[in-house]
Amino acid sequence: MPAFKSDFLRTLSERGFIHQISDEAGLDALMAKETVTAYIGFDPTAPSLHAGGLIQIMMLHWLQQTGHRPVALMGGGTGMVGDPSFKEEARQLMTLETIASNIDSIKRVFSRYLTFGDGPRDAIMVDNGDWLRGLNYLDFLRDVGRYFSVNRMLSFDSVKLRLDRQQSLSFLEFNYMILQAYDFVELNRRHGVRLQMGGSDQWGNIVNGIDLGHRLGTPQLYALTSPLLTTASGAKMGKSLSGAVWLNPDMLSAYDFWQYWRNTEDADVERFLRLYTTLPLAEIARLAALGGAEINEAKKVLATEVTAMLHGRADAEAAAETARKTFEEGALAESLPTVELPAAEVEAGIGVLSLFVRAGLAASNGEARRHVQGGAVRVNDQAVYDDKRVVGSGDVTADGVVKLSLGKKKHILVRPV
Repeated sequence: MPAFKSDFLRTLSERGFIHQISDEAGLDALMAKETVTAYIGFDPTAPSLHAGGLIQIMMLHWLQQTGHRPVALMGGGTGMVGDPSFKEEARQLMTLETIASNIDSIKRVFSRYLTFGDGPRDAIMVDNGDWLRGLNYLDFLRDVGRYFSVNRMLSFDSVKLRLDRQQSLSFLEFNYMILQAYDFVELNRRHGVRLQMGGSDQWGNIVNGIDLGHRLGTPQLYALTSPLLTTASGAKMGKSLSGAVWLNPDMLSAYDFWQYWRNTEDADVERFLRLYTTLPLAEIARLAALGGAEINEAKKVLATEVTAMLHGRADAEAAAETARKTFEEGALAESLPTVELPAAEVEAGIGVLSLFVRAGLAASNGEARRHVQGGAVRVNDQAVYDDKRVVGSGDVTADGVVKLSLGKKKHILVRPV
């Protein structure tokens, strides 16, 4: 591990954030002597980021905590194109209205991790649509496009993999890396940005920006990438059996978010504590040393700390308490996620397969049937082995709900209204 002089690079190194740096010594010296402005770009492909993008937000968090200025760049311009990096096919093109709506929705999460304002170290949020949408195409080709070698662009892994598989790469997508490089230069001009960070799949795009800056007369620019994370078993971060682990509270409850982290594999606990919490490294080492069943206590700490940063301490502790009551006491916790259904439907009776789909515990009747056959389905804590079972008013408890469970850790309350 390099002996970094700057607090920022030392912190990132100790916590496992660093995959590559374009000029370690140069960036370390710069960050040790002055306040550095750095950015990460976020493309608005959905109304929320998911847990897979949390590592990037945490990098901006630590940047600010160690005395530097973070820039969160929203891709209002590049979102019209879509990043082709390591994608098997082109993204669906979005309307300007959808992009604007997604950006407005995504913005809400960042204030949990960053302090925004007008001070020298306060975070700012900018939209590359402000400069990309107004570009004159011919001027841009002449002034910027002439510095890009198609031969070199074809050599990038993100492009080569697509072409080697004989999957189409449109000219529109091919332009994405030019636009991202131009963003770096424009952000330097507008806000004095010296460093771009991102996942390791962005290395080629970021280095393009450094080269373009050199040709267009910016000060030396720098690149820093984080490893692309998968779980110990190879699953993609930010994905669960029931879909994406969204960061926006209106798309995933604090309880479900907590449960995602509580279900971390044993081999990932220490790594995730380093990356996704702000706990001191000594405390992380203590938790990581727990063995056997005690590792579950470390997982609960992980879940609560990650949830507290996003949803607030009160909601994180409420989620932990709900889980404790549900799993350790077998009690019916009112704070479990709730789905409301018309009372008339429940009165008439709903097939258990359809009900589990309606409650979001299964994607289809076929999937629900497989869960029944595997013994994973319970209604009011009673196992269901008959896939033709009908849930009706007789199943509504004294609390006015029906408790649905899938396995040991997924629970939903159905409330007739």
